[in-house]
Amino acid sequence: MAYKISDACINCGSCDSECPVEAISEKDNARWIDPDKCQDCGACAGVCPTEAISAE
Repeated sequence: MAYKISDACINCGSCDSECPVEAISEKDNARWIDPDKCQDCGACAGVCPTEAISAE
């Protein structure tokens, strides 16, 4: 299951560099995880300052 980013995202970008498959991009002034690319590793969730990223 892919990770998802909630409305709590402040668009800081700290998660971008943590994603080993580059599944995170900006969409509508927030970050978005492409579910087709996400490998469910959770690296992004560990660095999110607002805890906006979680497993779906």
